[in-house]
Amino acid sequence: MLQPSLQQARRLPGIVAWAMRPLPLFPLEFALVRLLAGILERHPDLVGRLSGMERRRIAVEPDDLPFTVVLELQESTISLRIVRTLDIIPVHARIRGPLPVLIGLVDGVYDGDALFFSRDLVIEGDIEAVLALRNAIDDADVDLLGEVAATCAACGSPIDGIKRALEGILRAVLKTANRGHVQ
Repeated sequence: MLQPSLQQARRLPGIVAWAMRPLPLFPLEFALVRLLAGILERHPDLVGRLSGMERRRIAVEPDDLPFTVVLELQESTISLRIVRTLDIIPVHARIRGPLPVLIGLVDGVYDGDALFFSRDLVIEGDIEAVLALRNAIDDADVDLLGEVAATCAACGSPIDGIKRALEGILRAVLKTANRGHVQ
């Protein structure tokens, strides 16, 4: 039996993007906005590390999914929006790579420099803003699985089933990321 290549191990199956294409973005955006709000509440120093930076928009593009997350870095907060295409919103920088790689970067599984130089991660535009965001996330020591659990717990028991499903998905993505561990 053939082993998957390192690149294949760090990508979502194509069927995932195909299945997500017709779905509305609002529920995903709502969930991610809640997750981000919880992260910012539990890690207020994350925004503090970005103070002094002018307002910047950074597009995070999972190249194995049919949408882009646009983060807007502001003086006192970070906001999030999901779009199908960047044609409607100007950005200062773009970070592009497979979703497991992007999640692994936030969770500390991958080294961003190694991924950048191996071309598994593409960064364009305002590199200073991207580095400031990366350093702020690293310094805040964000645990994505813990953040998902805390955000779901704050919503109450009606979404316990969704919480377990999200945790399972995140564990699977991080397990995929760990198989291709690059540091």
